[in-house]
Amino acid sequence: MSSLVIGNKTLDTPIVQGGMGVGVSRSGLAGAVAKQGGVGIISTAQIGYDEPEFEKDQPGTNLKAIKKHIQIAKEIAGGKGLVGVNVMVALKHYREHVQAAVAAGADIVVCGAGLPLDLPELVKDENGEKKAYIAPIVSSSRAAELILKRWDMKYNTTADMLVVEGPEAGGHLGYSNEQLDDIESIGFDDIVRGVLEVKKTYEEKYGHKIAVVAGGGIYTREDADHIMALGVDGIQVASRFVTTQECDASEAYKNAYVNAKKEDIVIVKSPVGMPGRALNNAFIKRVSVQKEPIKKCYLCLEKCKPAEVPYCITKALTDAVQGDVDNGLVFCGAKTYMIDRISTVSEVMKELAG
Repeated sequence: MSSLVIGNKTLDTPIVQGGMGVGVSRSGLAGAVAKQGGVGIISTAQIGYDEPEFEKDQPGTNLKAIKKHIQIAKEIAGGKGLVGVNVMVALKHYREHVQAAVAAGADIVVCGAGLPLDLPELVKDENGEKKAYIAPIVSSSRAAELILKRWDMKYNTTADMLVVEGPEAGGHLGYSNEQLDDIESIGFDDIVRGVLEVKKTYEEKYGHKIAVVAGGGIYTREDADHIMALGVDGIQVASRFVTTQECDASEAYKNAYVNAKKEDIVIVKSPVGMPGRALNNAFIKRVSVQKEPIKKCYLCLEKCKPAEVPYCITKALTDAVQGDVDNGLVFCGAKTYMIDRISTVSEVMKELAG
């Protein structure tokens, strides 16, 4: 595969590692992907979950952990690739997370789980200078047009990269339950082509290339080649990286992927307000019939109402990433069942793009 150009940076490998929280993609994984010439992405969602101060001060601890993990990832990368963050717009402290990441030296900020309409202003320093590349995650050409039009009109700028995420991705999905019942009817290839058309107007206006990266369900070289043939500049891969030695999740979490069967993968209801894809474990079966008692609010989601949601997503995700994969939320992609062993970041990247 050819190189990937983002802004004035040319990357050896056209692979963007998808952000995975809580704690699945932090400095270990992101740094390793960048070291191999790709884009390593740290998820800021409750990133400081294992820090001593977290229980007392989640917001402050997360901001410190963002800085810590960006610095560690950059040390691992050794000047290669790009190290960035994924910040969910749905987070209560979305703006603070973006600003902390930029201050810590993140190369790129990727935002999904909502429309990051104010992202351009958040990546500027006190002198108004842009300090990081910006990339929204979209699931339709309409969303891409809405974001790029707003950025154009309000900030006189445009994106450096667009991530088009398909219905076979893991975690939160930008599609309705009805659409996910019949994935073929979504026509993801056409969505990608539509986004490629939308970005042309803004590339021409600004004389600035907008890289388009697409992902969701990319597990084999054939999957990667199919997406690249649509005309995109690179691929986003997430679940394949979970079962690497460098991934920040526990061994139990990784083995849950290795042992998963196709029938174990289901669409779940998330407190974020979007459907999500996860392993159908004891936890999912339990919360599908009764509400999980919430004993503490971890101040993660802007619109979360603890008295109404089916479970605390912070607790569910942290329990899982730390090893309690039966009683926690294990997000995964649609083809996770194809993974049969623990590998390395280098192996995955060479298989998909080498």
